[in-house]
Amino acid sequence: MKVSPSQWRQWYEDMLFYRRFEEKCVQLYGQRKIRGFLHLYIGEEAVATGIASALKEGDKMVSAYREHVQAMVMGADPNAVMAELYGKITGSSKGKGGSMHIFDKAHNFFGGHGIVGGQIPLGAGIAFAEKYRGTDNVCVTFFGDGAAFQGALHETFNMAAKWELPVLFVLENNRYAMGTAVERISAVSELAHLGKTYGIRSESINGMDVLDVYQAARKAVNYIRKHRKPYFLEVKTYRYRGHSMSDPAKYRTKEEVEQYKKQDPVERVKRILLEKKYATEDDLKTIAQRVKDRVEEAVQFAEASPFPPAEELYTDVYTQPDYPFID
Repeated sequence: MKVSPSQWRQWYEDMLFYRRFEEKCVQLYGQRKIRGFLHLYIGEEAVATGIASALKEGDKMVSAYREHVQAMVMGADPNAVMAELYGKITGSSKGKGGSMHIFDKAHNFFGGHGIVGGQIPLGAGIAFAEKYRGTDNVCVTFFGDGAAFQGALHETFNMAAKWELPVLFVLENNRYAMGTAVERISAVSELAHLGKTYGIRSESINGMDVLDVYQAARKAVNYIRKHRKPYFLEVKTYRYRGHSMSDPAKYRTKEEVEQYKKQDPVERVKRILLEKKYATEDDLKTIAQRVKDRVEEAVQFAEASPFPPAEELYTDVYTQPDYPFID
């Protein structure tokens, strides 16, 4: 599959931005600008970037709590994401959700969700709505290897297969869930087999290579649009940081982390740009400066934004759907 030089450059700039955005969050967390839980995507940038590149306008996405980048690949404003991390009223969830609950309906991102595996049936429900409406849209449903053994996944896989729902299940297998290695808890070595059990077309791919992810995602969404059936991708990736900022990650060695950093997804694209002469060193410096400025803009926006007023405690608690058959 041919990829244009401009696409490679865009991938590099996007992935570098996500890396720097998350690294800035580490710094801000240490300064107590960001409070509560904080789950970072550093090392996994190729996954969301590659998946999103295969989507079209109208497609939907739902994820778990490591979701800052997923929201932004769908078009969420980084300013609003950073403001949400700060707990400010200008945040994507009015400062009420924080890191684990980024939400952007305008860009078809239906949330980060804090309950492990809780978003999996929601993704199937969104796909069911698309089927009901007769669209050719796909719902991408992200989850981690820790959620792969929740009962909700198996119930959802069964329903999605039986009802032929247009959902792309994406398992971001970073090997450790919260801190336990997959091989210690899984009876199967290839988690893609979980989908095959239900007759869902499934495959395992390299999540450290944005091109591999893009090619697999494009094949998957084309299949879903044509056959209106689910598809499952196990994306093998790796997080460089702990499960969250409170996790020292002592369950793995420094040597293991360094081995994965040799496959770094951002550096891989940078090498391709230089080797294929799609960009010069000066071009990369320009991109790096643009990324730095964009991250700083998001921080300044969050810093300047106010906290929610006290009366916001009583809004968005209940809602009455505007359905014609409800009195």
